[in-house]
Amino acid sequence: MQTDAWVVVGLDNGGNKNNATVLDAAGQFLVAELLESPSRVTEGPDVAVEALVVSFEDVLRRTGTARERVRAVGLDTPGPSSADGVISSKGSTNFAHPGWRNFDFRGALEKRLSLPVVYNNDGNAAALYAHYQLFGPLAAQRGSISAIIGTGFGGGVIEKGQVVKGAAGMAGELGHVHIPTYGLLERDQPVPHCNCGFDGDAESFASLTGIEKNLLPYWLTRYPGHELAKAESVAKAAKLVRAYGENGDEMALRIFEQQAKAIGRLFTIAANFTDPDAYFLGGGVLEAAPHFREWFLAKVRENTALREEQLRASRFEMVPHLDMAGARGAAIAALERIHAR
Repeated sequence: MQTDAWVVVGLDNGGNKNNATVLDAAGQFLVAELLESPSRVTEGPDVAVEALVVSFEDVLRRTGTARERVRAVGLDTPGPSSADGVISSKGSTNFAHPGWRNFDFRGALEKRLSLPVVYNNDGNAAALYAHYQLFGPLAAQRGSISAIIGTGFGGGVIEKGQVVKGAAGMAGELGHVHIPTYGLLERDQPVPHCNCGFDGDAESFASLTGIEKNLLPYWLTRYPGHELAKAESVAKAAKLVRAYGENGDEMALRIFEQQAKAIGRLFTIAANFTDPDAYFLGGGVLEAAPHFREWFLAKVRENTALREEQLRASRFEMVPHLDMAGARGAAIAALERIHAR
C-alpha cells in the first residue's frame, strides 16, 4: 500500500469500551486485533466524545497512519438513536446520563475531529460487516438479516449492500418485532414482557434480559429443585444459564430452545418481507463452546419456515469476529459513503 493512500477509521462505542480500526481505500483492514479503551459514557457526552478522540488517535499511532490520510470516520453506538446519530430523547441503558437526551453524537464527534463522520447503530454496523465478509465483491447485489443477541436484541437489515435505516433511523430494530406466541409458549407460561413496553416481541424471549425477566423465572417453576434456584438473585442466575446449556443441562436447553424458536419465527417474518440471501446470528449466545453454537444455530434454522425456493437461495451463518464487527462495519459504512460520492 502506498504511504500516502487515504484511509477511513471505524469507531465502535459501547457501554464500557470503545474499539477502533483502520480500513484502507482498497478495503483492507490494518488492525487484526481488538483495540479497546474506556468509553466513559456514564460520565456524559463531553467526556465520552473525548474518549473517542483518544481511541481515534491511538489507532492511528498503532498503525503508523498519518492523520492527514484519514478521509472519514465511521461511528457506531448503541441505540435508540436517529439515522443521523442523535440519541433518543429518553436516553437508553447505555446513555442514562441526562446529558445524552437528544444529544447529537455524530455531529459532536465530527466537530471535534474536523472530519466527516458516518453514523450507524451498533446492530447495523455488525450486520454490515457480516454481510460484506460473506458476500465480498457481490455484497452490493445481496440482502441479509442479522440478529445480535446480547443483553438486548440488536439487528440489521441490509439490502443491496446498504443498511436499511428508515425514516426515523429505527428500521432494523428486530428485537421489537412482535412474533406469534401460539405453540411457542407452554400452556401455563405468561406472555413475556419487554423493557420497551411491548409484550411478546423477539427481545422479550431472545436476550439476556428476556432470560432474567421472563424465561428463567418461569422455567424454575418447572424445575423447582434446580441449582440456579439457589442463586443470590435471578439476575446472577440468568448469566449462568449459558454455561449450564453448554454442559447439557435440561432446563437450560429448554430455555435456549425457546429462544431459538422465537428467532426462527422472527426470521420467518423476514423471509416473507425481505426474502434475504442470508440470515446471520451473533451475540453472547454464540460466544460459547462450538457444539453449543452449532446446536443453537441448527435450532434457529429448524424453526425458520422457508419455502423450497428460499431454502435453495439462502443460508444461515454466524456473525464473524463479533468483538470487532462493530468497528469494522462502521469503517465499511464510511468507505462506502466516500465511494458513493
